[in-house]
Amino acid sequence: VDEACRKIAEDENLKNGYNAIGFSQGGQFLRAVAQRCPNPPMNNLISIGGQHQGVYGMPRCPGDDHEICDYIRKLLSLGAYNDYVQSVLVQAQYWHDPLKEEQYVEKSQFLAEINQEKTYNASYKTNLQKLNAIVFVKFDNDSMVVPRASEWFGYYKPGTTEIQSLQESEIYLQDKLGLKEMDKAGKLHFLSVVGDHLQISDEFLK
Repeated sequence: VDEACRKIAEDENLKNGYNAIGFSQGGQFLRAVAQRCPNPPMNNLISIGGQHQGVYGMPRCPGDDHEICDYIRKLLSLGAYNDYVQSVLVQAQYWHDPLKEEQYVEKSQFLAEINQEKTYNASYKTNLQKLNAIVFVKFDNDSMVVPRASEWFGYYKPGTTEIQSLQESEIYLQDKLGLKEMDKAGKLHFLSVVGDHLQISDEFLK
C-alpha cells in the first residue's frame, strides 16, 4: 500500500484525481490507499471480488461444512496469527477467523487496522467519504473467496459461521469507516455476476 501511494503521488497523470479498479485482494488494498493516501484524490473505487472483511476458508474446498475444509481452516488459524507469518504472507493479513475474533483483532496487521477494529483513525473515515462511489462486485459462484459475502463487505457474525450483511455488522452500525453514511447518500453500489472468481465477461463490463 505504501508503495502504491508513492507511485500514485509521483504520477503526473493522476495529480488531478483518478479512478481505481481492484481485482480480488486488490480491492481491499486500494481501499487502504483511499483511506491512507487522499492526495491525489481517488474519485471512485471499483472492487471486483475483493475480500473486505477477510476470508475464512481454503480456496476450492468442496463446502463450508465439509470435514476436511473445516480441519484445514483450523490449521490455518493456528499459523495465520503468528507475528512472523503476518509480516511475510500477504494472505495471512486478511485471514479472519470469526470464532477467534479477539485474536484476529489483536494479531491482524492489515485488515483489522484498515477496518477500524484495532484502533480508530478519524482520517480513514474522512478520506473514504471523499469518494464519489464505491462499487462492490460479488461473484455468485465464487469458490475462491470464503465467504462470498466478504465481496459485499458482509461476513460471518462474530463467534459463528452465520452470514450477516454489511448493514448488519458492527463496522456498519458503529460507522467508524463512514460506510453507513455513504450508503444512505447513495455512494455504495452492490453488483453481482454469475461465475467463479474473476470470471467476468466483456458483456458485464459494458
